[in-house]
Amino acid sequence: MGTEIATATVQGPRRAKRWYAQLWLHVLFGMMAGILLGRFYPSLGVRMQPLGDAFIKAIRMLIAPIIFCTVVHGIARMVDVARVGRVALKAIVYFEVLTTIALVIGLAAVNLWKPGMNVDLAHVDTSAAQTYIAHRETASVSQFLMNIIPTTLVGAFTEGNVLQVLLISVLCAFALIQIGARGKPVVDFIEAASKMLFGVVGIVMWTAPIGAFGAIAFAVGKFGATSLVSLGKLVGGFYIVCLIFVFGVLWPVAHWCGFSIFKLIRFIREELLIVFATTSSETVLPQLMRKLEALGCEETIVGLVVPTGYSFNLDGTCLYLATTTIFLAQATNTHLSFWQQLGLLAVLLLSSKGAAGVAGAAFVVLAATIASTGTIPVASVALVLGIHRLMSEGLTPTNVVGNAVATIVVAKWEKALDEERLGSVLDGKLEALQSVS
Repeated sequence: MGTEIATATVQGPRRAKRWYAQLWLHVLFGMMAGILLGRFYPSLGVRMQPLGDAFIKAIRMLIAPIIFCTVVHGIARMVDVARVGRVALKAIVYFEVLTTIALVIGLAAVNLWKPGMNVDLAHVDTSAAQTYIAHRETASVSQFLMNIIPTTLVGAFTEGNVLQVLLISVLCAFALIQIGARGKPVVDFIEAASKMLFGVVGIVMWTAPIGAFGAIAFAVGKFGATSLVSLGKLVGGFYIVCLIFVFGVLWPVAHWCGFSIFKLIRFIREELLIVFATTSSETVLPQLMRKLEALGCEETIVGLVVPTGYSFNLDGTCLYLATTTIFLAQATNTHLSFWQQLGLLAVLLLSSKGAAGVAGAAFVVLAATIASTGTIPVASVALVLGIHRLMSEGLTPTNVVGNAVATIVVAKWEKALDEERLGSVLDGKLEALQSVS
């Protein structure tokens, strides 16, 4: 399907599109309108929450079938089956290296700038955080691996667990390869279904401005304009840490691969605006996969790396967990030695894998991580509950950029990247995905 998308979506020189017809601009206007409504009519802004939630649900219902179709079709068309394992291994190695770097940067940054806060939890209302604390789960390798196996075949699709769907997809793809020519009608059907689903994504994406409007209006209306400066040193410092990671780590990686991180960010600007507004990277997973194929990444690489990256390559989430955990230790006067922080880094490497692209999941993982340390009071998470959404607006775009870069890196590593096409699309010489960009 990757080849078909390439020929169908790029047909020569880019035609200038009228400025008012670009989706990213519509999303930006929706966000601005949401901020104004939440600021001046907060009660009405809060009532806009269903608009944001509806958009997230509309995209989420498509994620499982799109991953299934993309992965099954991509693997079933491969001649070298062993290549699947090789691609997966390369992706996991890359993910672990980058997420470790993200954790180290987060830990170093918060130790250096010391946001500063000295609180007595006895005087802090922790009731709002009890729901997250009550639902925390202690991380363990065996539990994480067991959760990859769905209870039922259909259950993985209804629950929307990305790794479970990925497992089923790989198994079905191998089964189709084994039955040979008899499975060709099924592969053809899956290819047609995949194109249909991406068409649905294209339609749903045009409701993104409404979803962004509702999500931002709710956030500003509920927490107030003052929430934008609440604990500003922590929020501002975290945004700076995210920028340091993107331009201090991902930029050199992108340069090594022969493309500009700035041009990539421009190419996926709609997706970044959407995740910024909704604080859920799930909302752009199907569209991100489609755009990476249009850039010249082979379908199989995209189908394996992107869904896996949504669980294993959460760079922004790692920055958030490392930064916030040390901040809460400092705020509660909990001294953590160098060795304790190294132990914390090891815990974070595991617990961060449980933070999927769902909005708010990182906060639950934060509570689980702090509980596992046994030193930092778990109730301290209440201190950052009010600004979690503001920090999510930094971590989710970082996750998306990180996974986009990871896919291109693995594709180049596997010699499955059309580098000429990549450069041409990013330079604007070729038109890609006309219906959505």
